[in-house]
Amino acid sequence: MTKIGCSVEEIDTPALLIDLDVMERNIETMAERFRGMPSDLRPHVKTHKTPIIAHKQIEAGAIGVTCAKLGEAEVMAEAGIRSLLIANQIVGEPKVTRLMGLARHSDVIVAVEDSVNVRHLAEKAREKGVKLGVLIEVDVGNNRTGTLPGEPSLELAREVQKYSSLNLKGVMGYEGFCQFIPDMATKRVKTTEAMNKLVSSAHLLEGQGIEVEIVSGGGTGTHMITGNHPGVTEVEAGSYVVMDARYSTLEGLEDFGKALTVLSTVMSTSHEGKVICDAGLKTLTFEFGNPPIKGRPEMSYQRPNEEHGHIDVESGASVKLGEKIEIIPIHCCTNTNLYDAFHCIRDGHLEAIWRIQGRGRSQ
Repeated sequence: MTKIGCSVEEIDTPALLIDLDVMERNIETMAERFRGMPSDLRPHVKTHKTPIIAHKQIEAGAIGVTCAKLGEAEVMAEAGIRSLLIANQIVGEPKVTRLMGLARHSDVIVAVEDSVNVRHLAEKAREKGVKLGVLIEVDVGNNRTGTLPGEPSLELAREVQKYSSLNLKGVMGYEGFCQFIPDMATKRVKTTEAMNKLVSSAHLLEGQGIEVEIVSGGGTGTHMITGNHPGVTEVEAGSYVVMDARYSTLEGLEDFGKALTVLSTVMSTSHEGKVICDAGLKTLTFEFGNPPIKGRPEMSYQRPNEEHGHIDVESGASVKLGEKIEIIPIHCCTNTNLYDAFHCIRDGHLEAIWRIQGRGRSQ
């Protein structure tokens, strides 16, 4: 068993590493940015799924956390975090019943987009004696979920107000299609257009006498725009806490370090010009391409099998059998979900092992 205090070289592989110094700097860097913005930070915990990291973010100034799924929110509530936004619809009897149980022990808010779902939530909340916070999700151009901006959002807000068991807190909208626009000027235009749709919907509600406390949106790639957009009250950025190989290439994110790596062992050197490592499809994710290898420009991850990674090695470079390498995930959120724990590293040694308590909590 891996012992606390051992060196990185002594950790068995594959293992998910988190550099604590880099992660803590990322948390403080984002917290400092939001001290100068009119909006608050409500970080998305789907990136790390780990309560101790969420507590660190809140200690640095975050107002609560955002969750992707009810299961994640339950994990955070069990760890003593009260202010929870589930940026998703909760649909179906089993989940709605669980949600009401969660609402007894936390200040949970959920997204809604449909009058049938609203009625179900309201009836179950009344039955269980809770008052549930809800946000109208507005489709600001992501073409995934949410009502259309303007009158459809107002119509749903009026539906929510019919029920005393629901507490309409405001609106939310995710400009996900803007996150990875490489040119900052273009990103600013597209993000501003998206947030204008969200804020104008909030203003429409307010013009009809409906109080709007929360206007929520944003992500790591757009936080610097959305967080300063007039009328936005909170931002749901998540990936910044550990970063990944895709986000780190974007303008405006240069101050955030890559804290997350997958430690892997070179298990075969039998073919000239390539080596095989023990990190493949079951330990790395590839939806945005092949991941780079930290500090090893002479090595290029080419393709995975289930348990193997094929790595090209430049001519003349020396890679030894049994050598440890660190692979930078191309997408931190999905990569974290493959592991039971973070191996937490400081100064080249294992300081702690944190269980990823939200891993697999997709229900």
